[in-house]
Amino acid sequence: MTGPVTQAPPWIGSEMATLAAAHQAGRLPHGLMIHEAPGTGGDWLAQWAARLVLCQSATGAPCGACPNCHRVAAAQHPDLLVLQPIEDSRQIRIEQVRELSEELALTAHQGAYKVAIITPADTLNRFAANALLKTLEEPPSRTLLMLVVTQPSRLPATILSRCQRIRIRAPARPQAVSWLEASRGAGDWNAVLDTLGEAPMLAAEADPKAVVQIGAEVRQALEAAAAGGGDPVATADRWARADLPLRLSCIENWLTERIRIQVGSDGFFTKVGAGPYTSRSDAVLNTGLLFELVDGVRELKSSLESPINRGLALEAILRGFSLNRGRG
Repeated sequence: MTGPVTQAPPWIGSEMATLAAAHQAGRLPHGLMIHEAPGTGGDWLAQWAARLVLCQSATGAPCGACPNCHRVAAAQHPDLLVLQPIEDSRQIRIEQVRELSEELALTAHQGAYKVAIITPADTLNRFAANALLKTLEEPPSRTLLMLVVTQPSRLPATILSRCQRIRIRAPARPQAVSWLEASRGAGDWNAVLDTLGEAPMLAAEADPKAVVQIGAEVRQALEAAAAGGGDPVATADRWARADLPLRLSCIENWLTERIRIQVGSDGFFTKVGAGPYTSRSDAVLNTGLLFELVDGVRELKSSLESPINRGLALEAILRGFSLNRGRG
């Protein structure tokens, strides 16, 4: 893994310009929803917006050089609050939101903005979302509350209606590769994105050689499973011991590509893999069960911090491929 990405992703340049202009004109909304395609920079843009409003420079904010910009980048600014699921929880809970609201009601330490970033905001449970609604309806002055989401449909309509939405779409492949080369140096970034999907921010944090190697291994195993071969018990045991999050992402992308092939390419998917590595085998996989497998992969991804038997959970997913076979 590498350090945090500092070079601005060019595909969100217009969103940055919009926020900068609104801030300069005094029209920055108190509630901002950043709806991102996974791995495209939602958290990055939220942090940039925090630097924008907390920067000490009178012109050219965020300058990136003042103490406040450095504190925000290090997540150490006293007026910046970040809310995420904690410990083994897969949800943001009402107690966390209540503490956040109480902190936002206090005067800013430096007399400027109080900023809160909730990520991923689509993990707010129902009670937490209702508690957050009160803050969105009557926000303290000079407050910026940002919700980073990939699936806004999981949030109540009352939350959605009180936030100004910014959409970050996946960049074109050449633009993503160019940015990765400038940020990380030379590498087989096309192959990395083929494995991870169109998620350049995720790719920037990864070891490209390891990603390509693991991606090829996962694809080969899934092709064998789809054809009725392989050993799900041994494979699950081996994969659960090393690089499981990456392997789960590879499985998810492989599945979404199979679904895309079988239902057509017009549907919208929050996670998109790449065509060159899509299976071309003759095995028939039932589309409904493919969706169930995707759900199972996402469930396991969200449970990795919990005290679960990873190998057993992964084995159940891999066995689903053989159960799926021939049930078109």
